[in-house]
This record gives sequence, structure tokens and C-alpha cells, in this order.
Amino acid sequence: MNPSLRTSPVTVLALGLLGALGIALTLLLWPHWRQNPDLSHGFFMPVVFVVLIWESRRGTPRYIENRSLVWCLLLGACALGLLALGASGLYAAALEWSHALVGFTLTAAYVCLLAAGLAVFSSGDVRLIPFNWSSIAAAGLWLLAAPIPPGSYSKLTLSLQLMVTSNVIGTLHLLGIAATRDGNIINLATTTVGVEEACSGVRSLISCIFAGLLFSATLVRRPWARAWVIGLAAPLALLMNFIRSLILTLLANHGVQIAGTWHDLTGFAVLGVTAILLGGLALALESRVPAVPAAPAPAQRRFPPLSLALASGLLFAVALAGFFYASTRPSIRHDLPAPDLAAILPPKVEGWAVETSDDLYRFSSTLKTDYLAQRTYLRNTPQGVEQITVYLAYWRAGQASVSLVASHTPDACWPGSGWEPAKQPPPTVPLAINGRSLPAVEYRQFLGSDNYQQNVWFWHTYDGKAIAYRNPYSARELLNIAWHYGFRRDGDQMFVRVSSNRPWSDLAREPFLAGIFDQLRGYGL
Repeated sequence: MNPSLRTSPVTVLALGLLGALGIALTLLLWPHWRQNPDLSHGFFMPVVFVVLIWESRRGTPRYIENRSLVWCLLLGACALGLLALGASGLYAAALEWSHALVGFTLTAAYVCLLAAGLAVFSSGDVRLIPFNWSSIAAAGLWLLAAPIPPGSYSKLTLSLQLMVTSNVIGTLHLLGIAATRDGNIINLATTTVGVEEACSGVRSLISCIFAGLLFSATLVRRPWARAWVIGLAAPLALLMNFIRSLILTLLANHGVQIAGTWHDLTGFAVLGVTAILLGGLALALESRVPAVPAAPAPAQRRFPPLSLALASGLLFAVALAGFFYASTRPSIRHDLPAPDLAAILPPKVEGWAVETSDDLYRFSSTLKTDYLAQRTYLRNTPQGVEQITVYLAYWRAGQASVSLVASHTPDACWPGSGWEPAKQPPPTVPLAINGRSLPAVEYRQFLGSDNYQQNVWFWHTYDGKAIAYRNPYSARELLNIAWHYGFRRDGDQMFVRVSSNRPWSDLAREPFLAGIFDQLRGYGL
């Protein structure tokens, strides 16, 4: 008997809406999969999802017979999905639809809606998709194909970088190789090796966990075997990445140029070997258990209450997503001329050597602007070299959202490149220059090699006013910024950063710096 003839039109509508939302999510995540090597396994996610749903129908035909439990699962999952969808819409208003945090929250919303669908489709009244490990994994794997929120990603990569660096240093010492460490930088006798974000192990960690869950849902059926496959995925990924980093460091110590071919070759080898090892483990643990055929779906009423509630929730989700999309499309105004940032920063200052940064435009695609300038001013004194660096970035009205600009701070850019933040961040104090008080500033301290200290002050202005925020990676702060600025795209923005090895009390007496801030007065400072 054809099951489709026994399925109500409302259930078919709910299936179609979930499929449409899945296609929309795939289109939104596709650029992340294409541009972020850590998510390259995401290209397989739509196919994996279909395969796992098909596999679930061949697995244990387990259905939820308790209608009260089904209703609780349905309503709870729908409520969480709609809340996550609303949060992602606000994040999109504050950041933009292509931001990693938006992609993650949208994926979380879709997973919740899939859970609501699974509760209905696996109910005793519908019996369309069994409630087993394969169907659960099909929904949950979407989260591993989503971009990690920037704050969590920075903390994870930094922790993994420092862990890999520390372990490699310890192993080098055991092998009798002299090496020292500065943050994530390994200093060898003839060269230095930096454990960058790409070498932190995030890619192999996420891909290996993805593969472990996939193999546990397709290659094994016994719960204890699945637990072994899943539990060994992360440790195996970390171990293989450590071996890769150690091999590259040893090659560099012997004068081999590890950038390029060696770097990429070992990276692909780690992914391939870990996947083969996990797959081999799954096959070794599997004992053939005959599949139990699924029971045919019972005949349904034309408008079953469970399917009707699910379809209503999905229709509301589609309407909510459409509302946010229509409300957050930016319209860039081209009538406001952009400032000449290079002219604001004097190219010559008496008594100071001036260095101009010419490589800032490699960050244009990330920062979403081409208006960038930075100059460093150096002066020899009996106490040593004094240094002042001023960095400016500008965005025309509508060119970028407020929180996109707010997310690119020294907290995100400096750690992991040899600089370590001070353990106890100093308190923010009011600043003044040339007798004029400045708006509230964000202040950080960083330590480089040999405990070289950098004091960093930065401001973010919107529509001629300074924005005060505490943590641009805090979900709560981003929602607050979205509420106040998310739907307003009519203000230009500027980011100003001053860094120096001197305290602000010394900087405030420098005439050229006072002149810079006089020119920035019209932009909110």
C-alpha cells in the first residue's frame, strides 16, 4: 500500500514547509561552507540528512504512543524554535544575514522545528518517521554544519592554539630540541612557527565529531558501540592535529618550508586518516542485527490535531522569517562623501619617525569597508623607543550593521597573534586631550614577547555619536544593540583605535595627537 495515500494533506503540508525551510537554510549556509574550511563538510549535510531519514525507516520502528508526551514535545520544540528564529532575526538586524551568529541561531531554530516535526511524525497516530537514533542524528547534525558564533569560536581556537603549542613545546624538549614559546608562537633555533587558527584543530574536531555521529547512525546499531564511536571522535581529532603540528614543527626545524604544500597536505591527511579510523572502528564494533521493517502508517483524519498544530507553527515561522528579512535589507546611501582617513593622520611629525601601514586592504572583505588607514609614530628617548599607533576605519551609511563593526575589536584580533590580554583588564577611566573631554572609551592591555606592553584605547561611533557597549560577543549585548540600532541603517560609522607603550597621560600632551582628535570631533569624538 502506498503510504502517501494514508497521509493527511496537513501532514504533507508540514513536510513541505520543513523541506522549504531546509532549502532556505542550505542557501544561507552555503557561503559559510564555501568560504570557511572548518565547515567544508557542510556541503554533504543535505544529502546526509536525506540518507539518515531513509536509514531511520530501516531501523528500529519506535513510535511515541503517549499523546500527552507528543503534545509536550511538539509545543516545547515549536516554542524554542520560534524564540530562536526571533533572536536570529534581531541578530540579522544588528549584524546582517551572512554573519556567523545569525547562521548558528537560524540553524538552532531549524533543529528545534525538526524536533517538533519528529515528535508529530513519530507519534502513534502518524507513524511516518520512527523515533530512533538515525532520525535524531539527522536533525542534530545540522548544528555541526553551522558556523560557530564568533565569541565562542575565538575562545575555542585560542584555547586549542595554546594547548597545541604547549604540547608541541613539551614534546620538543623531550626530543632534546631547544624551543621557547610566546603565546602561540614557537621559537626554534633557526626559525619560528606560529600555530594559527587554521592549525588549532577546530576543523578536524568539528569534522571528526560530524563523522562520528554519522557513522554511529549508519554503521552501528547497538547503543554501546555508538557510544564508543561518538566518545572517541573528539580525542582522536585532537590527537591527530597534535601529531600534524609536531610534524610541521620538526620539518621547519630541519629547514623545510612548511607553508603551502606541506601545510595543506598534512591538513587533508589528518581529516582523511581520522575519518578512516572512525569508520574502521564502527565497522569493527558492528555485529549484524537484522533490520525490522517499519509498520505502515495508519489512516489519518483529514485534519489531525497534531499535524494541524505543527503546520500552524511552521507557517508562523515562515511569516516571522519573512518579516525580519523584509525589515533588515540594507539600503546604502551614496550621497555622503567618505572622509580622507589618510589626511586625518599626519604623514610627517617633527621629532617622530612615521610608518604607514599599506597592507590593511587585505582585511576589507572581513570588515566590509575599503576606508582604512593606520600610521605608527616612533621616537627615540633615553628611556627607550616611544610608540603611538592610530588606526581609523570608516563605513558609509548602510554599508555595515552596527554590531558587525562592534564585533571587530582588539579582543578578537590581537589574541592568537602573539599578544596575550592582561589577566585583569584595567578599569575604563574618562579621557581628555588638549583640555577637552572625550566620550567613554574602551581600554585594554596586551602583553607581547618579553612582556612588551601595549595600552589600547578604542571608540566606535554611529551617526556622529559614540556607542557604549560592554561585550560585542555577548548575545545579550548584541540583542540590545539590535533593539536600538538594528533597523536603523541611516548613520555612518567610524572605529578609532589608539595603541601605545605609554600611558594616556603622556599621549594627551602630544600636539599631533590632539590635532587628530580635533579632526575626529565631527564624527563623534
